[in-house]
Formats: sequence, C-alpha cells, structure tokens
Amino acid sequence: MFLEAFNPRAEAAQTDIAPFAELISSPEHLHTYRVTPLSLWNAASAGLTADDIVGALARHAKFPLPDNVATDVRELVGRWGRLKLEQYDFALLLIVAPGDEALLTELGRHKEIRPLLGEVMSPTVVTVPAAHRGVLKQQLIEVGWPVDDQAGYTDGAAFAVQLSATLQVRDYQQEAAEAFYRAGSEKGGSGVVVLAPGAGKTVVGMVAMSLVGQRTLVLTTNRTSINQWYRELLNKTDLSPEDVSEYAAGKALTPVTLCTYQMLTHRKRGSLSGDDGAYPHLALIGASEWGLIIYDEVHLLPAPVFRLTAEVQARRRLGLTATLIREDGREGDVFALIGPKRYDQPWKTLEAQGWIAQAHCLEVRLRLPPEERVQYAVAPDQDKHRIAAENPAKRTVLRQVMARHSGLPTLIIGQFLDQLELIGADLEVPVITGKTPQRTREDLFQAFREGRLKTLVLSKVGNFALDLPDAEVLIQVSGAFGSRQEEAQRLGRLLRPKADGRAAYFYSLVTRETSEEDFAHHRQLFLAAQGYSYGILDEDEV
Repeated sequence: MFLEAFNPRAEAAQTDIAPFAELISSPEHLHTYRVTPLSLWNAASAGLTADDIVGALARHAKFPLPDNVATDVRELVGRWGRLKLEQYDFALLLIVAPGDEALLTELGRHKEIRPLLGEVMSPTVVTVPAAHRGVLKQQLIEVGWPVDDQAGYTDGAAFAVQLSATLQVRDYQQEAAEAFYRAGSEKGGSGVVVLAPGAGKTVVGMVAMSLVGQRTLVLTTNRTSINQWYRELLNKTDLSPEDVSEYAAGKALTPVTLCTYQMLTHRKRGSLSGDDGAYPHLALIGASEWGLIIYDEVHLLPAPVFRLTAEVQARRRLGLTATLIREDGREGDVFALIGPKRYDQPWKTLEAQGWIAQAHCLEVRLRLPPEERVQYAVAPDQDKHRIAAENPAKRTVLRQVMARHSGLPTLIIGQFLDQLELIGADLEVPVITGKTPQRTREDLFQAFREGRLKTLVLSKVGNFALDLPDAEVLIQVSGAFGSRQEEAQRLGRLLRPKADGRAAYFYSLVTRETSEEDFAHHRQLFLAAQGYSYGILDEDEV
C-alpha cells in the first residue's frame, strides 16, 4: 500500500492503518506499507476485527478496494481464534470451534504437527503434551494457522516490586506494561513491546515486574546492559542490592536475576550440536521460581534460547525491542514463542512529544584513493566489503566531521578493530572493544557521562544498551554488511532527550561505487520506515 504523505487525509489514514500494516519506508512524499499474515494476526490478537481493517482500507483508499484484498484480509484475520490452547484440569487442550472438525483432522495429519499432538478427545479437541506447547505454536505458524494461547501461566514465587516514588512513569510506558499484563488474565502475560531506543523500555520492564509481583529473570545482550539494568532497578524501585544479581554458575539465584544471552548459550568445549548437555546454563531459563522472564532486545534472541523458550511457555514472557525485524527472518518465532506485539509507538510520534531526541541523519560519500581502488577491483568478493569499509580516506573525513561539532560529546563506532585502533591513535582517545575489561569500560563510560571525556571509539559492543544520554554526535565509520538492526541500534545511542532539546547528529561514512554503498541503502531501510531521511554529503562538502 502507498500512502500520499502530502494528502490532507494522510494523518488520519496513517492512524487507522498502523495497527495492522508494517511501515516499509517513509520518504518525504510517499510512504510504503505492507500487510502480511503476521501483521494481521498481531492486529487480531489486539482485538481488531476484519471489519475494522477492511473498513479502514475502504475508507481511505484512493481507488475502490479490490475484492480479493478484502477477501484475503477477512480470511486471514478469520484464522485468528479458530485454534485455541486452553488448560483443563491437568491437560493442555488444542480446541477448534464446532464446524472446524476438518481443520483439526487436516492439521493432525501434517507430518511436522502430528508428533506434537496427544490423544484425540473429540472431533474438536485434542490433548497437547505440555512440553510441546511452544513447538506446536511454532509449527502451526509455519503452516499458516496461528494459535490463541489461553492456557495461562504457572505462578512463580511471589516477590513484590514497588516503583520508586520519584519515578515518573510516562503514559505510554504504563500503557505498554498494562497491554502486556492485561490485568493478569490468560489473554495477557506474553508478548512484545516495541519502542524506540531511549524511550525507556527498561521502565516498561520494571512496571511489568510490579504488576506481576513474582521473581523475575532478565535476559539481555551483554555485561554493559546488565550493569544498566542493575543501576536502573536500584535507582527506580525499592529493590536492594541483595535482591538483584548477575547470574553466575554455582551462585545462589536472587529474586531478580540478570543474565546475558552469551552466558546462557555458552557451550561446553567439545560438545556435539545435538547434545542436550551442550549448554550447561540453559537450565537457568527453566528454573521453577520465575514468574516473569524479560527478553531485552528480543530481535537478537539466539536460536538456542528460542528452543528453551519453547519449553517454558507456562512462564509469563515479555519481549522488549526497538524493532521486530530479524535479519534471520524468524519474526514468526518471536510471535509464536514470546507472544504477539502488544504495544508499539512510532519513533517520530515519541520525537514530536519530546520523549526522544530529534536526530539528523547524514551520509557522507567519499572515494577510494587510487591505489586502494585498484586493490578493490581485483579483490575476491568476500574481501571487497572490508577494503571499502576501511577506506583510509575516512580518517581524514572523520576529523573534518568532528570539526563541524567541536566540543560536543561524540561516539565513533565501527566494525573493524584495526581501523578503530588507528582512529583512536589519530584522535588520542580510548578505544573500547570486546577485549576491553568490563571495569575499564564502565570507568570510560562514566567519564563520558560526566563530561570528563568528550570522545569514545567503540567496536560493535557499542551497538546495544549503552546508557550514554549526553551523546550528541555519532559517526559510523563501518558496519556489518546490510544490517538494518545495527543501523537502528546505533542511531538509538543518540535518542535520549537532551536537557535543552538540542538535536542529535548521526553520520555514516560510505565509500562510493563499492559494495558498501549498496549495503548502506539496505541498512537505512528500517530508519526510513520510521520516518528518518538521510541527507547526502560529498566529502568535498565536509
């Protein structure tokens, strides 16, 4: 679908279609949306009907709505709710509505689904072993039949969490947590909240913890993120240091335990891929006391954690993310195993309300020096990206860009360590990589927060969960091929609102007429969908 952004009815149309359509791109004049089975099922799970959706399309369509579109929408939305999972006494039941007996028979004969079902109780009811609850939902999504999981949850150990009296929860943060919890009913308790970086997803998690009131496991991307969660929990709730800890093997679990995906998916040396004992820490996720599991940056969930999440469907599960885009295409698994999208706010809406900073995105295009151009021309395809990304001319342009914003807190981020070390030496500033000890990282981050350090150079460890609210300029010198996730996460380092409302600047240095230019276009797609446009500068203009 194409939306004329200049049309006087554009805002009303945008409001009406956003709940069921995925925004693909939003340049100045014409926005592109896509309606998919997953986007329709997310909408249906939130309570929208086929009539609501078809009505919105017909109301705003510039030309008559094609009959096949209306029919397809009705049929796809109509699939939601025809399959339900319910708990009855000690049995988990897959139930279809009367009249849908043939559907249950058909699914029961599917080679991937048949082994996951138990005893046939009636033409409309079949039992499901509890251990198959998640995998069954995955497989049913694969064949185009979503399941409305109303089997409820096993309560974890009670543990009350009170929010600090000084914490001012924003309206959208409260709405997001309540949309997830749904007053404790079996219709809530699992799902994903989508908010821009800097919009306070951690606060949404804390509000959810206070609503659930049970022991909580928080899974996140890295140690820096764990430290951020730890600080936020102690500052914004009544939790004490004895209540919160980072998971470590052999250490007693606290009522709120924090763990990285890396720790959770650590493999025993020499273990085989099919060995159940290959991941010694994965048992943590199935520990019986959790009443809530929070998946931070859920779009980065590793495959082994998906597998374990399929086995803990009786736990409440909250996913937090800035984007549901997964580069591996497993958005359907997020829907099936974590839950439907429960809440979403457009980045530009939050920007307009002052909750995140305004950001100017600029791409600086520069040439390869002649000797590098010859090397690029004869290099194998797998080496071309690195040659373009490490273009030595970027070091000169980088200093020129920094001169435009002299004295402002600046982050420089890139993919290749040799390049970053050279930049650090040029600028005489610290470089933080995966090898930098955690204590050293925290000391440098704190120096940046306090203004004692104005510039930091970061490897891809800077992509995630960095609490550096005063950063005003980010310069991206290289990136991971065409990753839209990474582009979004990097811009997110700048989006915490500035005290005086100043805008932030996000620069990408891109080598002309190389594969890096192609990758840059792909990287920018997600941010274009959020309403950001990239100004293009030539190196001579800088």
